[in-house]
Amino acid sequence: MHTFFIAPTGFGVGLTSISLGLVGALERAGLKVGFFKPIAQPHQGDMGPERSSELIARTHGLHSPKPLALAHVERMLGDGQLDELLEEIISLYQEASAGKDVIIVEGMVPTRQASYAARVNFHLAKSMDAEVILVSAPEQENLTELIDRVEIQAQLFGGPKDSKVLGVILNKVRSEDGIEAFASRLKELSSLFKSDDFRLLGCIPWQDELNAPRTRDIADLLGARVLNAGDYEQRRMLKIVLCARAVANTVQLLKPGTLVVTPGDRDDIILAASLAAMNGMPLAGLLLCSDFAPDPRIMELCRGALQSGLPVMTVSTGSYDTATNLNRLNKEIPVDDKERAETVADFVAGHIDHEWLFTRCGTPRELHMSPPAFRYQLVQRAKAANKRIVLPEGSEPRTVQAAAICQARGIARCVLLAKPEDVHAVAHAHGIVLPEGLEILDPDLIRERYVEPMVELRKGKGLNAPMAAAQLEDTVVLGTMMLALDEVDGLVSGAINTTANTIRPALQLIKTAPGYQLVSSVFFMLLPDQVLVYGDCAVNPDPTAAELAEIAVQSAASASAFGITPRVAMLSYSTGDSGTGEEVEKVREATRLARAIDPQLLLDGPLQYDAAAIESVGRQKAPNSPVAGRATVFIFPDLNTGNTTYKAVQRSADCVSVGPMLQGLRKPVNDLSRGALVDDIVYTIALTVIQAANLP
Repeated sequence: MHTFFIAPTGFGVGLTSISLGLVGALERAGLKVGFFKPIAQPHQGDMGPERSSELIARTHGLHSPKPLALAHVERMLGDGQLDELLEEIISLYQEASAGKDVIIVEGMVPTRQASYAARVNFHLAKSMDAEVILVSAPEQENLTELIDRVEIQAQLFGGPKDSKVLGVILNKVRSEDGIEAFASRLKELSSLFKSDDFRLLGCIPWQDELNAPRTRDIADLLGARVLNAGDYEQRRMLKIVLCARAVANTVQLLKPGTLVVTPGDRDDIILAASLAAMNGMPLAGLLLCSDFAPDPRIMELCRGALQSGLPVMTVSTGSYDTATNLNRLNKEIPVDDKERAETVADFVAGHIDHEWLFTRCGTPRELHMSPPAFRYQLVQRAKAANKRIVLPEGSEPRTVQAAAICQARGIARCVLLAKPEDVHAVAHAHGIVLPEGLEILDPDLIRERYVEPMVELRKGKGLNAPMAAAQLEDTVVLGTMMLALDEVDGLVSGAINTTANTIRPALQLIKTAPGYQLVSSVFFMLLPDQVLVYGDCAVNPDPTAAELAEIAVQSAASASAFGITPRVAMLSYSTGDSGTGEEVEKVREATRLARAIDPQLLLDGPLQYDAAAIESVGRQKAPNSPVAGRATVFIFPDLNTGNTTYKAVQRSADCVSVGPMLQGLRKPVNDLSRGALVDDIVYTIALTVIQAANLP
């Protein structure tokens, strides 16, 4: 197991952000990662759990031992009990590192109250036999001064040649010439980089959005009285505008993410901000200061803005003191702001040299597909595939937002089937920016050209032109025809339509892939420490033994396609030869048939779920099984069992499930849950892209 100790070169370097990114980067590389913060350093006002550990737990699902309280550490240091303190920390470290390939240990941050932090970090790194990664951030200093600070810290750990100081990650880099030019100049000026003993492991550019607190956080930190909460849980402050000028000179400052600060008696500014909000401008909020209560008549006029979600707060301090307090706010990520933490983690991970760190750790025995790694690879492979995906529910708000995200991020070239004016109205109402290149096709303008091809495809079923025209009124049928004619690479539907409405046109027009007799489905279950495949939980109510065997082979192929080593468990209420009965015999026969289809596939059954999933139970119940205790693909005997189990696991274990992904079709068509979130749709589009890329 490898241990990386991250040590800051000073205060305010963004150590927590680097921890989030490092864990994510190493998980993307397929490693089983642990995290450990030995000593808690609460910020003023922190009342809950230690911030770094809690954010890692919430974003990556890694639960680490509770850090030691700072008061306890200082008492032991004051009593000369450094060795005893280190023994106590090593005990927690062993707990945190159990079963991991690599562990990230976050050091102490030097502050006025903790000037001893560098000395403690040295002893911590040494006692854990850790390799040290320094974290620094350019402040109001030139490049030479930054280099000096990094070199001093490297020497405190013994220097790169005589110790395990691997290199430095630079955070919050602002450079007019760009990150690459900044990194190049740094390497030229510093002697540390003259050999491979010390590396620049990451250069993280400054980005305002990563430091944008929610409006609710502003209210909490200022102790503001909330007059109208509105969307203050979702809106974020990108900029502060202190309005002392006339309205005409203020209008151009009212932009998305702006927090408007004005005295409570400035009725003109209050009205202007409200008008902007009613016109769709997503301001961060309106902060009224100077202890002036807004005129109730003015607030009545602003009711439309308040109902549209504009947060309004008030504080007693004057304009100057309010602005000062805003600039002094704690910029740390709140423990309950999962969205911001995940955004920061992904951004930082994308700028870290994770390939070198992975090589440093050594290749693991088997690629560990953690949920973050699965999601990351899903998006990256979809981007590389560059496929065109049609979305028949083109004016449905979640679908519009998901299409905008996929188009903007390059996940897919999306086609919305809807009237353009309807899509634009939805986008305006929900504050969605439609990116360049997002296709919107009016079904009424294109429907006629698919009538003749559809009659040709269904001529054996007696379909005529009027019947085809009538069926093409359904945009799902229209989108399926586009797929049948190779005008698009895949289809995603189901936010409004039922599963049957999505699958039926595909069975009629696309048909099954060569070698397959049926269509089935899988869910990718993103458990805290790995991704499992469940099939079939959405399509076939009571498959025969032959159908169950085909589902197993299809599901194993799907697992392989997404980087999961398939070890297939054919599930039943009995393991091995211990039980009898019609249902067990069906699973036993399905196992035999699946082995005949693919003799090389690691597959076994019948297995009970615990025997398939838990190593100790598997060894006891099926000691000679190549799958028991290590299964990654779980095949359920019928839809009743599969659907119930996946929902039970999803809800009870707080597990994200991606799917259902349909398999066995000649071209990819995928169904959504009607309760799907925007992220669910985005990932389903990515799944569809990758399926399309894997077609023969």
